[in-house]
Amino acid sequence: MSKILLIEDDETMRDGMSQVLKRAGHDVVCVSNGFDGIKSLSKEKFDLVITDFKMEGMDGMEVLEKVKSIDENIEVLMITAYGTIDMAVEAMRKGAFDYVTKPFSPKEFIIRVEKAIKFGDAKKTEARLDEENKYLRHELDIQYNFGEIVGASEKMKAVFEMVEKIAKSDSAVMIYGESGTGKEMVARAIHFHSNRKDNSFVKVNCGALAEGVLESELFGHEKGSFTGAIRRKLGRFELADKGTIFLDEIGDIPTGTQIKLLRVLQEKEFERVGGEETISVDVRVIAATNKDLRIMVEEGKFREDLFYRLQVIPIELPPLRERKEDIPMLIEHFLEKKSRQLNKKPPRVNEMALKELTNYYWPGNVRELENLMERAVVLCEGEEIGLKDLSMLLGNTNKSSLNLSREDLSLDEALEDLERQLIERALEKAKGVKTEAARILGLKTSALYYKLEKYGMI
Repeated sequence: MSKILLIEDDETMRDGMSQVLKRAGHDVVCVSNGFDGIKSLSKEKFDLVITDFKMEGMDGMEVLEKVKSIDENIEVLMITAYGTIDMAVEAMRKGAFDYVTKPFSPKEFIIRVEKAIKFGDAKKTEARLDEENKYLRHELDIQYNFGEIVGASEKMKAVFEMVEKIAKSDSAVMIYGESGTGKEMVARAIHFHSNRKDNSFVKVNCGALAEGVLESELFGHEKGSFTGAIRRKLGRFELADKGTIFLDEIGDIPTGTQIKLLRVLQEKEFERVGGEETISVDVRVIAATNKDLRIMVEEGKFREDLFYRLQVIPIELPPLRERKEDIPMLIEHFLEKKSRQLNKKPPRVNEMALKELTNYYWPGNVRELENLMERAVVLCEGEEIGLKDLSMLLGNTNKSSLNLSREDLSLDEALEDLERQLIERALEKAKGVKTEAARILGLKTSALYYKLEKYGMI
């Protein structure tokens, strides 16, 4: 059943067409002039507008222009007398689907109506698919599976087991973890192992958008709903219909938007910004945060009812410093991945450098490690990455944090770290001249060479 707006100033014609349309199973709203028709169109959603061409006040051509300015995807069928056929043809050039010449039979009328509705449905489907394709083209190169989430530690095995258990359900998931721990990758793994894998995975960064912009991104907006809204835009929930929406940084979502999000989770429906049509969706929600939402609930910064709607299945991702046994595997994975992208032979990390990287605190977690390995592939010219390379790759701001900031070193390890730093500083001061560096350190040149070899600095 389609919803049709019928604009006809002749009462007899209006009643007759209305009866024909209702008998064909359509929902019909009748008005006697163009002004009332546009008012109805601004309040309700219609699949088709049927309008007489010659009317007082606002004629059919004006109605057509107004309809198309409100929603270009609504089809318009013109009703015209013989003497106005030329004008009806002109209306088709301006966007009308077709025209029917008076007098006409009910059968002819319904055939034209059904064609217009069918064409309009196809156009709306095409518009929706176009929006989805734009998003999907952006996502094409980031399809994820468990193979992309690297780790063999007990904590990561627990994460993998949880993902496998929950993937086939539609329950909401809340992923906790520090920045850079791989929350989005886990969300994608859940989606691509679910029954929704053939439909869209749509990401929204809730922390990157202001409240008004975020609502438009989530729920879409109607044309003219605010300054700059030059056309209707489908929201991310619509694009994710039958698929999964990933709400990253959910802890940053404004209070006003929290209320609207709660409604979508409870009732699976919403209205676009500036719209009155209620839109129903079937979407699985996965959220993520690096904040403690329970504390935010206690402080009144996050709605308790929304918290429990999202926290059906919580997953905690460990920081990299708590799964150090995975670091060598991650290093190898990233070096191979980045080298393949640059068509280079992967370098290897020597024992001393690997020890440093394994014991490093990694405040930026896996993302920081991946970025460092990318720099290594791009900047290091040899086949081996040593301590000297790490010093260059990390830069002055990170050198000390690589070793002296750790609290888990033994005395011998701490002394070795300090000795290595003193050698690095002496070499910098001596501009790489080893005999001069040895003099600064109060060492024999042979002793300096021994230490340089020991620490993988030559």
